[in-house]
Amino acid sequence: MSKKQFKPAWWLPNSHLQTIWPVFCRRIIPLPLKRERLELPDGDFVDLDWLVNKAPCEKLVIILHGLEGSVDSHYARGMLRSLALRGWHAVFMHFRGCSGEPNRFPKDYHSGHTSDVSYVVDLIKSRYPNAKLGAVGYSLGGNVLLKWLGETKEKSPLQVATAISVPFELHKAAARLQKGFSRFYQWYFIKCLRFRLEEKFKNLAAPLDLSVFNQVKTMAEFDDKVTAPLHGFTGVDDYYNASSSRQFLNHITVPTLIIHAKDDPFMSEDVIPQQDDLPANIFLEITERGGHVGFVGGRYPWRPDYWLESRVPHFLNDYL
Repeated sequence: MSKKQFKPAWWLPNSHLQTIWPVFCRRIIPLPLKRERLELPDGDFVDLDWLVNKAPCEKLVIILHGLEGSVDSHYARGMLRSLALRGWHAVFMHFRGCSGEPNRFPKDYHSGHTSDVSYVVDLIKSRYPNAKLGAVGYSLGGNVLLKWLGETKEKSPLQVATAISVPFELHKAAARLQKGFSRFYQWYFIKCLRFRLEEKFKNLAAPLDLSVFNQVKTMAEFDDKVTAPLHGFTGVDDYYNASSSRQFLNHITVPTLIIHAKDDPFMSEDVIPQQDDLPANIFLEITERGGHVGFVGGRYPWRPDYWLESRVPHFLNDYL
């Protein structure tokens, strides 16, 4: 199968429509999934949703979600179905606290938290030593994936990876969310984060004053007042500097495809790395349009084409 170029739908003429359409207009895709509660070394847990497949495990893809995402996110269900149609095995990893049940500790997940991914991938490799492993990360999950690949370098057990709509430089992403209609996404994320953490701390001692939830108005403020202290950073600058994936890209040795739209409303265009600055094993596909984890094509609204679900498996298949 030849590589299909992305052609944005004419009926989604701007980045916000590309971003929002699949969230609100895509039907829920039923899938045969089996949940596993995975106990972590520190006493906490993550939930994995396995795509049920009785065939021998030869190719296995791990999917990482974006900020406050889950297996019910439109991109997750779509990619899982695409992998299932190819007969591959796949597992969706929920970050701590994102599977519908609060995790056990005040700490949960953030843009640079890679230890849980490392543990999950190593465990999967031990269970399926002969399987070829790939990974797909969306947005925050893509940042985590790229950072982890840069940390592990040539020791990574993956054969291939893809990262989509990644906030490579967290400072710039946070600043972009304060402009124009992008403030809607900022408001939505803060609302979701506040609700989830308030629910968790109803039954767990909070290490910070919860009244701060009503004070923060921007993601940068939230990360400074909540994310950073919860996870041991001195403040937002410490958190963003340590967790941004841009600085780790040159250490990645695994074949990796990065897909990004220039009009992504979650970040400014200057966060996108240049191909000349990257190692030969990282492939950039930069589109003029596509929004944030959108990339919706198709001639008619009732027959949309979700391009990522053909492009990503095509790339993965080259190395699996």
